[in-house]
Amino acid sequence: MAAFEPFEDTLRRQGKRLICGVDEAGRGPLAGPVFAAAVILPEGIEIPGLDDSKKLTEKKREVLFDLIREQAVAFAIAAADVAEIEQINILNAAMLAMRRSVEQLDPPADYALIDGNRLPELSIPAEWIIKGDARCQSVAAASILAKVARDRYMLRMAEAYPQYAFEKHKGYGTKLHYERLREFGPSPIHRMSFLKKADLGR
Repeated sequence: MAAFEPFEDTLRRQGKRLICGVDEAGRGPLAGPVFAAAVILPEGIEIPGLDDSKKLTEKKREVLFDLIREQAVAFAIAAADVAEIEQINILNAAMLAMRRSVEQLDPPADYALIDGNRLPELSIPAEWIIKGDARCQSVAAASILAKVARDRYMLRMAEAYPQYAFEKHKGYGTKLHYERLREFGPSPIHRMSFLKKADLGR
């Protein structure tokens, strides 16, 4: 388990009660939506094995996905789809997905801790934390929910578009993915703006 900094405890001493951590997954892939999650954890909780989702195996993330949802005061998972990514760009789409996740919390949060160095437009006070998924417990929990939700979506897309082998690379720009793109061309869930610089040989 990561040695998290006491961001939530500090805010509670300032009178905040329902503090959500927020993170996104899927800014880099060539295909699929960008996902985000918001999580409010109960005060004093310690979830065994909780860490930045990137440091965990897929199997461990799956276990923690269920644990977090069972123990959270509230959680929400949201996305911005490929059409939105193409329309407003990936950074703004990630911000939109984060905003949606916060807005869907029930009970609502009164403060948000956002991974990264930029804030989405929210109706509640918020602060950003660089490397928040490694430093802040509730952001780490959000990173796991967003990552697992997106991976599960891409597994469903692997069944819909088996020729791209999404189950192996989840839409990221691997050698295999580019080989399949050159062979079959893009699918309806590919981000065309991400493929403009790729030599697909078509």
